[in-house]
Amino acid sequence: MKMFYKACPMACLALFVFVTCVFSGIRVQAATQYYYKIKVYHFKTKAQEDRLDAYFKNAYLPAMHKAGVKNVGVFKVITPDTLDKKIYVFAPYKTFEELETTDQKLINDKQYLEAGKDYLEATAPTATYTRIETIILRAMTGAPEPAVPNLKGPKAQRVYELRSYEGATEALHANKLKMFNVGDEMGIFKKLDFNAVFYGAVIAGSKMPNLMYMTTFNNQQENTDKWKLFMSDPQFSALSKDPQYKGNVSKNERVYLYPTEYSDY
Repeated sequence: MKMFYKACPMACLALFVFVTCVFSGIRVQAATQYYYKIKVYHFKTKAQEDRLDAYFKNAYLPAMHKAGVKNVGVFKVITPDTLDKKIYVFAPYKTFEELETTDQKLINDKQYLEAGKDYLEATAPTATYTRIETIILRAMTGAPEPAVPNLKGPKAQRVYELRSYEGATEALHANKLKMFNVGDEMGIFKKLDFNAVFYGAVIAGSKMPNLMYMTTFNNQQENTDKWKLFMSDPQFSALSKDPQYKGNVSKNERVYLYPTEYSDY
């Protein structure tokens, strides 16, 4: 055994760290834990919206698929702000390296450059948007990969609910993540068939510390009915009253979205 320690000090250190994590309750990140990028395009006019649609449909999604990124979602707000309209684009990446390098692949894709010419070569007076927000997330340990929802209703009637839970401090944010993963709040959503696309912790964004998740429904009535079931669920009632999770959300925001006809979701 002494010879092993002398010959493999790094292996022993790695083993020590692993054992320490296990017995201290720290969860080791799964190898398949995805990263997500949400880009929010702000625009004002119908002409801008049409040009964005053409870009996403004819250039961006085909190029992303070609680069190996599957199931890219493009969503619009069900009741938009007339002064600040938005399109949400969701992309899942298997690794952070893939997230970093995919844009470069697109820049080197001649078909993408040609198909997206109107968007890519727009000047300031002809810009297709007023600004772009970018949010980067790491998948929660309890849901390390995205899922394609099992919806059967007409695509035009579907409701995609994007929620953001902000914490007043980093510690309270970590506590809410624990509530999802260890307390199994996520399990209640799964039990009631909320058809989630993803659950993630924001690692770069404008409203940190926060987590976000997206659930889906065949229509607005199903959304209403499912949330009534959730709020009356005995498991959630017990979880919400657990003193260890008290006060871990300072702000809860939700946006109701619908998928474009060319969206992968």
